[in-house]
Amino acid sequence: MKILVTGAGGQLGTVLTTSLKEKYGKNAVIASDIVKIDGYEGIFELLDATDEASLTKIVAAHNVTEIYHLAAILSANGEKNPIQTWDVNLKSLFNVLQVSVNQKIEKVFFPSSIAVYGPTAPKIDTKQDAYLDPTTVYGISKAAGEHWAQYYFLRYGLDVRSIRYPGVVGYQSLPGGGTTDYAVDIYHKAINNEDFTCYLREDACLPMIYIEDAIRATLEIMEAPKSQIKVRTSYNLAGVSFTPKEITASILKWYPDFKVVYTPDFRQNIADSWPASINDNPARKDWNWKPNYDLEAMTKEMITQLQKQE
Repeated sequence: MKILVTGAGGQLGTVLTTSLKEKYGKNAVIASDIVKIDGYEGIFELLDATDEASLTKIVAAHNVTEIYHLAAILSANGEKNPIQTWDVNLKSLFNVLQVSVNQKIEKVFFPSSIAVYGPTAPKIDTKQDAYLDPTTVYGISKAAGEHWAQYYFLRYGLDVRSIRYPGVVGYQSLPGGGTTDYAVDIYHKAINNEDFTCYLREDACLPMIYIEDAIRATLEIMEAPKSQIKVRTSYNLAGVSFTPKEITASILKWYPDFKVVYTPDFRQNIADSWPASINDNPARKDWNWKPNYDLEAMTKEMITQLQKQE
């Protein structure tokens, strides 16, 4: 097994690459990104995933058998340059899918997002087959990507697997330009005894997931027998839903003097178009998904781990 990870320097990629090396061995994983990852230990390749020739060269040179394609521009940053976001997100995915067919890759992982949902979808307990009408270019690119993933499975038999991540909360890296990233930054401000300015309303409820659950879900869907993967667009994935007010309350148990000010900006409009809670019954049924972390457990782990870094 030889695994290529694109976007390995991002919030999810950093932790996933480490987990893959721990599971399959350091020499089985090729990390790649558009810039060098400082201090990275293991096999690393500079790669712009929008360059098909470069991707092909790396896949062939390392005899890659699986690709985890994480390279993308996220929701909030994506709205600053919509055309670039569309080009990067879709061109890199097309390259991964086509190179995988040409090079006979065994499995591909493509991360989707709750951003594929829009105002038409029910806000509460949003189901797997709810209508997709995304209002951000990031969400549009992910919705399109889901259908291309399914197309390559149906047309070429390419084993593409995908999950729709909620907001991912982790201590291993700083926020990367997503609408849900306030739920990472808020912990950093708390342990540094700084006030926090939140760009969402205090009652803006969004689906979230702790990084350990997100990584475990990714490994579990990729390890599941092919016959168990019934959804070939992307599986809903639920962790825990909460508001800025609720996450603040959980932090106040650790830092009673912590102060939060709410000044909603354009990211509130994005949040308003997304679900408040997700129904992930197909993932639970097909490959036995179940989250381990609720809000209190997540806060305890985030604060404990960040304190160690001080």
